[in-house]
Amino acid sequence: MLNHTTSYPPKRPHPRRNQKTTGYQLSRSRKKAPHRPGASYVRHSQGFGSDNRRSRTHVRRGGQGSSRRNARRPYAFVIVGCAALFFVASLIWYLNRSVGITLNGSDASVHIGATITQVIEDEGFEDSCRPGNLLAVDDSVITRGGGERYSVTLDGEEVDPDSYDTVKLEGGEELEIHDGADVYEDHKVEATTIEPTITVEGNGAIGYVSTWGIPGRSEVWTGELTGITADRGVVQKVQDCVVTYRSVSPDAEDARYIALTFDEGPSAYTQQILDILEEKGVSATFFLQGDAVEENPAAAKAIAEAGHEIGSNAYNDVDLSTLSGEELRSQLTRGFDAIENATGERVNLLRAPYASFSTENWAESMDIVGAVVSWNIDSGDWLLPGAESVQANVVGAAHNGNIVLLTDNDATGEQLVEALPGIIDQLKEDGYTIVTLSELIATDEDFAEELDLAHASMPEDAALPVMPSDDEEE
Repeated sequence: MLNHTTSYPPKRPHPRRNQKTTGYQLSRSRKKAPHRPGASYVRHSQGFGSDNRRSRTHVRRGGQGSSRRNARRPYAFVIVGCAALFFVASLIWYLNRSVGITLNGSDASVHIGATITQVIEDEGFEDSCRPGNLLAVDDSVITRGGGERYSVTLDGEEVDPDSYDTVKLEGGEELEIHDGADVYEDHKVEATTIEPTITVEGNGAIGYVSTWGIPGRSEVWTGELTGITADRGVVQKVQDCVVTYRSVSPDAEDARYIALTFDEGPSAYTQQILDILEEKGVSATFFLQGDAVEENPAAAKAIAEAGHEIGSNAYNDVDLSTLSGEELRSQLTRGFDAIENATGERVNLLRAPYASFSTENWAESMDIVGAVVSWNIDSGDWLLPGAESVQANVVGAAHNGNIVLLTDNDATGEQLVEALPGIIDQLKEDGYTIVTLSELIATDEDFAEELDLAHASMPEDAALPVMPSDDEEE
């Protein structure tokens, strides 16, 4: 076939719509030819392909886009700077805000963290407050205005003048600033202690310290500036000690309470007593004798493990009122120590043998004795009258709030084991709840407020009293 040309130009490409795609496309005759293997091609930057998009992205990232970011940076710095200034201004305001206090009974506003010195200056107390005087030991004036510049209390507590610059107010305080107080010249003090005495009041089965003795003090001053000597008399009044005896009066009118207590144990019969108490579902108080505990520590431990209350019956069976102060303290301490060694419990509850504990005994040992307990009902079991008589003695004499004395030793043990079940059953039938001594005290609200057996101890500022002289007793 012959080759020939036409006299008119070839058809120009024109867009046509492909119904199966979106947008316009080149004519099929102008579609991109496939690459031939092994051939090299030049990458164009124009056209509709992905290469063109990558090229524009490259321009945007490396050129024009970077310029736009650089243009925005000053605005970012301005925003950050403004935020920082706002934060600093807010912090300064917060640290210097005003708070409310009560100043000399009236509402006042001060800067938070203001010192007392600043309040004195800001409120004009330098002009309105007069300083105190410097006094000799006989109260004569040495120098007017030579005393304290101000009298300051904060929330009811006196403030040392050295702290005016360091105490800072946070709001809500009660501040009092008034005229300065008088002060005495430096002086030597010759002090005399006034010992508290002791009195015993009331009647009942339980004795305890209702008022602790606190020593008083008298002083003689000698001024170092004037050389004057003055008897200042009593500068601290003495508080005398009072021991009170009373019995328990349960508050509930429709309930009856009674406490069973056992002396002189443990014995060979203690475990049987514990078994009976467990079977009957009742708790009791055991006053253990120190030498008996040392002979039978396992029985003492069994009492504690069963949950019963424990006190001391001294170290051995001796009348404590016949002992000297040193002998008495030894008897008591050895008894308490023996119980602690066997049971791990430290007690200070005491039943004195024969219920013999004198006023002198109290004065010599109240720092180691929490309470001294006797009884309201003596079962008489120590006379060995027989189980029936023991039961009758207890049940026949029982009243609400009573403490019953029973004896746990080898001589009375067999009789007690026989009598105890009947005692418990009959008391329950008569409407009694059988409790420990502490539980019995708890039924009397007024008594419980005065005596807590678990925390009965001498305060730190108290002292052992002395026996009053014959003149004082008269």
